[in-house]
Amino acid sequence: MKVFKYIFWIFYRIWFYILVAIPIVILFPFLIVSILKETWYPFFFKIARIWARFILIGMGFKVKIERDEITEKNKSYMFIANHTSMADIMLMLVAVKNPFVFVGKAELAKIPLFGFFYKRTSILVDRSSERSRKAVFRNAQRRLGQGLSICIFPEGLVPDDDVLLTDFKDGAFRLAINHQIPIVPLTFADNKERFSYTFFSGSPGRMRAKMHTFIPTIGLKPQDAKTINSKSKALILNQLIAYQSK
Repeated sequence: MKVFKYIFWIFYRIWFYILVAIPIVILFPFLIVSILKETWYPFFFKIARIWARFILIGMGFKVKIERDEITEKNKSYMFIANHTSMADIMLMLVAVKNPFVFVGKAELAKIPLFGFFYKRTSILVDRSSERSRKAVFRNAQRRLGQGLSICIFPEGLVPDDDVLLTDFKDGAFRLAINHQIPIVPLTFADNKERFSYTFFSGSPGRMRAKMHTFIPTIGLKPQDAKTINSKSKALILNQLIAYQSK
């Protein structure tokens, strides 16, 4: 029986990458045009949302998103979520309608085809380089100045299997305070079970997400970053625990 499971997991992984590639190949001319100018990014974002939904449906994920609050059009936010899966990027794109830019690992730019667009539309960070981390703030400030939002997975590293949530880095919260934009915490309940970074794992099924009440930053100072960091982490952790009981 285990042999059949391993065979399924191998083909399931291959199928995922096929789904990633198909829309990129089909929509390639439109994607190329959409990245020619930074001001055309909202058009690229719309295509990215179609790409993400195509993958989630194709993988057999039944997405259900709860919202305690609704984002406003033409307003910038800082979106954060727990990070356990390669599907986190797709679920974030489906859950959020406001055009946002990912701040993510530079290593993802090495993925064939996907990486080509990823490195041209996201803010890449090499966490081992202080210079790279400082550049993230400059690039994020420029994008926020263009009216976009930012998305950061503040854990930085994917937690071990026996850990629900690791400590959050302060960067997302300092950036939100500097620009006085609301923080929007999201909890992804099932992504690790559906499609974790462990090769021999994953299956179709439910994929729940919750967009929590926004955390305002108006009037906050840089020294308040750790306070809202702890508040955001507690909010997501408590929701993960609540999801486990359902």
